[in-house]
Amino acid sequence: MQTITTTDALATFCEAAARHDYVTVDTEFLRERTYYSKLCLVQLAYPGEDEDSAVLVDPLSEELSLDPLYALFEDEGVTKVFHAARQDLEIFHVDRGIIPKPLFDTQVAAMVCGFGEQVGYETLVRKLAGESLDKSSRFTDWSRRPLSDAQKIYAVGDVTHLRVIYEKLRDQLAENGRTKWVREEMAVLTDPATYHTDPSDAWRRVKTRTNSPRFLGLVRELARFREGYAQSRDIPRNRVYKDDALIELASTKPKTHQDLGRSRLLLREARKGEIADGILAAIEAGLETPNEDLPQPDRSREKLQVNPALADLLRVLLKAKSEDEGVAQKLIATAADLDAIAGGLRDVPALSGWRKQVFGEDALRLCNGEIALAAKGQTVRVVDVTAKQ
Repeated sequence: MQTITTTDALATFCEAAARHDYVTVDTEFLRERTYYSKLCLVQLAYPGEDEDSAVLVDPLSEELSLDPLYALFEDEGVTKVFHAARQDLEIFHVDRGIIPKPLFDTQVAAMVCGFGEQVGYETLVRKLAGESLDKSSRFTDWSRRPLSDAQKIYAVGDVTHLRVIYEKLRDQLAENGRTKWVREEMAVLTDPATYHTDPSDAWRRVKTRTNSPRFLGLVRELARFREGYAQSRDIPRNRVYKDDALIELASTKPKTHQDLGRSRLLLREARKGEIADGILAAIEAGLETPNEDLPQPDRSREKLQVNPALADLLRVLLKAKSEDEGVAQKLIATAADLDAIAGGLRDVPALSGWRKQVFGEDALRLCNGEIALAAKGQTVRVVDVTAKQ
């Protein structure tokens, strides 16, 4: 197989790929020691069985620019096929601000086609391509050169098998009329906001048991500093300080370096220098934030009067619809969605788009007393009660 190490060679391959209706894409990267993923390898393949139809691209080569690949990504006449695309797409968006379009994610498509929740690539290779994967190179340092033959074979298999998987899923979606469903799901993956982490919003990912506005204000400032520091130095946020240390700092509110030295959870490196100064400044900012500017906990769902019996009926309906349609339950609606619907909320993902067609319309009818559920053998069926009134 060919390993591309020059811009000219990549341009030649991308020109050939552009003559086809799709190209499969995968990446190998490292992220253990950095904030942003370090791209180590790109695998590409277009339809065909000849050796030139699948290549490895070495982004670590000093003689290679990814410009031809980005031009291909912007060619809307060629579908870009990934499996579990989010991390791959983040790499390209961070590097060049580009998101491949049109996009097809085989993991999402497989859930729509009844292969279960978060179905793995290995499962699809076995079930759709009738092949097995050699997993011996799965845990490898892809930044090391030269790559072994085993590593190359493993890597290229991620895009050659993907051709078969894509074609079978594409045809199945067309046959059952669900191509539009997958297109709807691609909207999140192709939204640049998906890959943008604003340090001001980093606190929302921190799980806390205390919801007082002042405490959340301290969490916000500590998370803001940590995220900005990690981004600027390209290191993992946990290398600055972990979430449990952040929660401890928000609780103890240290004001001096001596106070920081008493922390049980703070890394030694964070008790001095720039990180220590940043922590103390964040604590001060959190304490001085006016009350009206403090973050407020979302209590909207706490006020919901959830009818537990109705919520249980919605779960039964979801299971029945999932089995009837062959779609993973969690792709249609989450447990939180069901409780929200049972509590009277209607601005819920399960009540819009293709989900409304599959589940939402009957969910609303169930809430309105227009249908009932009846068990017959191992199946649950919907009964229209309005026709009998």
